[in-house]
Amino acid sequence: MTAPHGAVVAGVDGSAAAVHAAVWAGAEARRRRRPLRLVHVHALPQVHTPIAAGTHDRVRAGLAERAGNRLAEARTAVLAQSPGLDIGTAAREWSPVTALVQESRNAELVVLGSRGLGGFTGMLAGSTAVSVVAHAHCPVVVVRGLAPAAGPVVVGADGSADSDAALAFACEEARLRGCALTAVHTWSDIVADGVLRPHPLQNNGSEIDQAERAKLADQVGGWREKFPDLTIDLDVTRGRPVRTLLERGEHAQLLVVGCRGLGGFTGMLLGSTGQALIAHAPCPVAVVRPQAAELPDADRPTPTARGAEETR
Repeated sequence: MTAPHGAVVAGVDGSAAAVHAAVWAGAEARRRRRPLRLVHVHALPQVHTPIAAGTHDRVRAGLAERAGNRLAEARTAVLAQSPGLDIGTAAREWSPVTALVQESRNAELVVLGSRGLGGFTGMLAGSTAVSVVAHAHCPVVVVRGLAPAAGPVVVGADGSADSDAALAFACEEARLRGCALTAVHTWSDIVADGVLRPHPLQNNGSEIDQAERAKLADQVGGWREKFPDLTIDLDVTRGRPVRTLLERGEHAQLLVVGCRGLGGFTGMLLGSTGQALIAHAPCPVAVVRPQAAELPDADRPTPTARGAEETR
């Protein structure tokens, strides 16, 4: 059984970072009036030598028991901060990436910690986090740091359709939190829309800044109409997008980016740029992908899993 439709899903592995992420996810579920689903994923260790009869089952039972304990610990921590929240738990024997991607099919949001143990070891150090974000069917949040309660939501915007999706998510987050939204756009006098400018040394910086600000205002205009009570500030800066977003994240409740885009945000999660943003942001980072209907069949995970799942 996977997540109920519209649930907020949090990955749990026994680490302090995962518990912190689960508590954050609980607060998010409460804001959204959604149930929370805590998921622990574990896999049997690879053994290359014969093992005694029955050992395999004992190992599996031990892993399931440990998973149950970790889920109970996380559930207790969440309820301490979000009493009365509807919380379901699931212990799954599978690959962490595949299980979380499957969970994302029905989920409204998937939340991960910044470090991990067990099945989530190295979640942000290698390809695992990139894979989850690249294949998830809903936005993914990596919870990092202690975000200030009074800060804005910050979103990277570059005029692309993907940053429009990020803007939509960011506007709703800011509305739910009752805070302002800051739309950040960076520009370079060397590169424009992902290609080299024809005469970079002849460009007037102030003219470029005005033109880029006009583009951002045009992109944000429609969202101001949809969210008339929301304060949306424009932040147009010459420089590198990751460095700028990291700086703005120092005072943000949440940092929101699209999966890929144009200009400075090209390949946001396909190389070192995106990994650096997720690994070093001082606040939670939300990555918003295109809709699931746009994903090719090759991106969709196998619908069934081997082994037991316990759902409470």
